[in-house]
Amino acid sequence: MGKTLFDSPSFANHEGVHAVFDEKTGLRAIIAVHSTARGPAVGGTRMWNYASSAEALEDVLRLSRGMSYKNAVADLEMGGGKSVIIGDSRTQKTPELFQAFGRAVDTLGGIYYAAEDVGVSVADIAEARKVTPWVLGLNDGPEASGDPSPVTAEGVFRSTLTVARRLWKQDDLTGLTVALQGIGHVGGYLADKLHAAGAKLVMTDVNTALLSEVAARTQAEIVAPDAIYDVKADIYAPCALGATLNPQTLERLTVKAVVGAANNQLATPEIGRMLFERGVLYAPDYVINGGGIINVASELKARETGGAYDPAWVESKLSRLMETLEEILERAAVEKRPTHEIADAIAEARINAARDKKAEQLKAA
Repeated sequence: MGKTLFDSPSFANHEGVHAVFDEKTGLRAIIAVHSTARGPAVGGTRMWNYASSAEALEDVLRLSRGMSYKNAVADLEMGGGKSVIIGDSRTQKTPELFQAFGRAVDTLGGIYYAAEDVGVSVADIAEARKVTPWVLGLNDGPEASGDPSPVTAEGVFRSTLTVARRLWKQDDLTGLTVALQGIGHVGGYLADKLHAAGAKLVMTDVNTALLSEVAARTQAEIVAPDAIYDVKADIYAPCALGATLNPQTLERLTVKAVVGAANNQLATPEIGRMLFERGVLYAPDYVINGGGIINVASELKARETGGAYDPAWVESKLSRLMETLEEILERAAVEKRPTHEIADAIAEARINAARDKKAEQLKAA
């Protein structure tokens, strides 16, 4: 008998996994709700041409659990969830497809809020908003938080400075080389910030036109996508898809630190331990790329209170997140444990505390 969903290591105690199909629009989607202990599950929607539905399921489960941890570490009153739409975002998008997706989200009654992610734009989310209130990351209205990418980039940039202070005892990035993989939504903003802080950039992306444009304005060297791992650099910044830290690439990297915006950078948790044993400082992905979800959380907060998007609240949460990163790096050094294990422990403690409190309240009621 084949393995079931519950046997998958990525299942990781999900509260619910919903497979969605709409014959008229061809929508095939999976919505995964990992945890609602700290509040409604919030996480982006990714549209990707997966090779199989099993691959889509594996991705959504990993991403969903990651959102629970990311939201907890960012100290947000939100749980974790994620959705994936199976299809080619360049050729198969229609307004009707996203309205069908919106109707699917609506059936969950507010336990999950969808936002944009790889292959999905703010305009796509606006289509879903026509049929459900349970979406975030809008461009209009007083609570609208708009594109979360600049805030994500700011968090990753501040994390890079934090790492530079720790490893090289300097307050900027002068003299340091950063190998930047992916200059899409977040990577482009990050490239500008790194360049302004004095870093020498070596970058790659599959979008060669965009790559030339960003490289020109940041005086960056361009390399082929696979060559980025062989660059003699101080910092590797993965800002494209996940799992680029794996047994094959680990042999090739010569960097002292990994600080990037991509989700799920470690192919397996063991890779985090291997980085640690090699003396490479890994800034845990879901900690340092939490700026975007903090931005989205401000929209949820504004909607719940009838207020407006509050940049000062976003800034306070981002500063708090940087303090958490400092705590993780310090504890990792003192306890001689990999940073991703410390981050997971902090996230799990916060999620479990919220779940226990919720259980007590239900008992009392």
